Amino acid sequence: MNTLPKPLRIALRTSLWAMLLLGGSLALHLFTYSTFVADNDLDHQRDFNDNYKVFSLTLPNELSFCEEKVPLERLDVRERLDRELLVNTYWQSNTLLAHKRAARWFPMIEPILKAEGVPDDMKYIAVIESGLTNVVSPAGATGYWQFMKETAGIHGLEVNGEVDERYHVEKSTRAACKYLKNAHTKYGDWALAAASYNLGQGGVDKQLGRQKSDNYFDLLLNEETARYVYRILAMKEILRDPERYGFHLRKKDLYAPYRTRNVEVKGPVADLADYAIAQGTDYKTLKLLNPWLRDNHLTNREGRTYTLLLPAEGFDAVREAQD
Repeated sequence: MNTLPKPLRIALRTSLWAMLLLGGSLALHLFTYSTFVADNDLDHQRDFNDNYKVFSLTLPNELSFCEEKVPLERLDVRERLDRELLVNTYWQSNTLLAHKRAARWFPMIEPILKAEGVPDDMKYIAVIESGLTNVVSPAGATGYWQFMKETAGIHGLEVNGEVDERYHVEKSTRAACKYLKNAHTKYGDWALAAASYNLGQGGVDKQLGRQKSDNYFDLLLNEETARYVYRILAMKEILRDPERYGFHLRKKDLYAPYRTRNVEVKGPVADLADYAIAQGTDYKTLKLLNPWLRDNHLTNREGRTYTLLLPAEGFDAVREAQD
């Protein structure tokens, strides 16, 4: 360093001292901070209490299910509803996703319910059953409406190794409508019809006979079915009035319905990947829009006519929901 010009030596010494002082200051600050966190639990707790807040909910004064009054004046009914509202309000990620997906799928589901004469509130069954995704339960219930294979066949859905219409949102919604209308005709009550969607009509019949009651809100049921209608009600409340429950979504945050076009297929398709490419798309997108196609080919031995969804113009464009 002595070979350097004197002004440069002075500048270097000054810089080194400044760096040493800064390093010492940072070390002292870190040590002091860590000591503060470790030794001042009361201050830490006070800071936590001042800055982190969780609120209980104000329940609605009136509520209906399928245009039938929910007896909120009853203590157990209010507490059961309170539980499901709390669960869905503070399970924020799940409920945010429900908001986003509902913007895509309710525009398809709602007209079907209306055309079939099923109350609009029943669309929330698909939300609580599957989160509006094509999930498969441990028991084998599949799709948005969670049909078991046998029940799906009874209600007109094709289920085999190549085609599984439980994954077909439109067709499975119509099958769910068929089930719910049948149950409503039997019980004369939409809450019981919804409960039977979870417990089965045999299970509901058994409890109605055992308990000498014909009202869902009067029945003692297993934990899952006892919560079932309240879960529907809670999701209905939160999706209908999100800001009341602390959810703030912009229109652009929602998932817009897919832009698609319909193409009919009447014969076999030897290779769905080749078919997709010939249609100007790819295998992944074909399966995204038609998850009911369960293999990489379609034999179609019975010569059925299937309607496939394919991307329309602007399919990949980022856009706001229902623009």
